[in-house]
Amino acid sequence: MTEMFKSVVVTLSALAIPALLLFFLVYGAFRKVPVYETAVEGAKEGFSIAVRIIPYLVLMLVAIAVFRASGAMDILIAGIRPATDLLGLPAEVLPMVLMRPLSGSGSLGVMTDIMKTYGPDSLIGVLSSTLYGSTETTFYVLAVYFGAVGVRKTRHALPAGLFADLIAVLAALVVVRAIM
Repeated sequence: MTEMFKSVVVTLSALAIPALLLFFLVYGAFRKVPVYETAVEGAKEGFSIAVRIIPYLVLMLVAIAVFRASGAMDILIAGIRPATDLLGLPAEVLPMVLMRPLSGSGSLGVMTDIMKTYGPDSLIGVLSSTLYGSTETTFYVLAVYFGAVGVRKTRHALPAGLFADLIAVLAALVVVRAIM
């Protein structure tokens, strides 16, 4: 059963992105949308947004570096470790769980360190890479993207984003435990 589940997950993973791209192309053609021109316009907008978010990005990265360097991350991990032990979440991935909502590059650094320490084929390595792919940089999105476009009222966005991250962590834990 585990091998069949693993085979299905690997097959779906390999097909997901190409199928999604094909769907958008076919749907766009069906709706008579000039797909290429629309993609070029989106790329132009993306570039201008990237220029506007640089100040927000710099501030966010500095704040994260201060948080990690101050030892606050270690204190936070020590405080929530008893709860995660009950869930069966290895303590070694807690930095990934905590860093991912804050920063994509910060969580990539944490994941790289986990891979070097435990290996990519270990439970901890697979779980950390699954967490990287299934969770969002919630605070980063709120600070950078919402700030860049002038959204000020984020009352519901933060709880919704953090709840989605929690569900993604739990789902990743269940799936990885099922295939390992």
